[in-house]
Amino acid sequence: MDKIALTAGALYVIVLLRAGGTFAVGWLAGAGARRSRFAGRISSARFQRAERAIQRWGAPVVAVSFLTVGFQTAANFLAGSMRMPLPRYLPALFLGGAAWALLYATAGLGVLEVLTRLFADHPALGAAAVTLLLLAGCGAVVYRRRRAGRVLGDATPEDA
Repeated sequence: MDKIALTAGALYVIVLLRAGGTFAVGWLAGAGARRSRFAGRISSARFQRAERAIQRWGAPVVAVSFLTVGFQTAANFLAGSMRMPLPRYLPALFLGGAAWALLYATAGLGVLEVLTRLFADHPALGAAAVTLLLLAGCGAVVYRRRRAGRVLGDATPEDA
């Protein structure tokens, strides 16, 4: 079997289980919140309008969330906690999950193959490439944390 098809298939199963599980946890959390001291807030007209909008229009958001980094878990959890109907959620899960699996299978295998060839032909250059990728990743994390800290630090007491 082709490497990309096998990898995409495995990633598809993983994303269906992970995202579906996140949706289920969100569904249970929403049910628990409806029985807690937050029930009054959740039953407000504003919250119910938002819940109806998610139930009706949330499927495209869920599908597109799979193409983002760091948003798909939140989108699936919120879709569950807002009780998006399964007939709307499942197609979004299947389409978004397929796009995610294909993207990661093709790009992931491509990067892995390039690094493998680089290490085989020029080990020092391969090590430098991996180091550069790690430093770029760490730099992005540090930048985002500092930027988030500045945004939180700019808040005035009236904003809280």
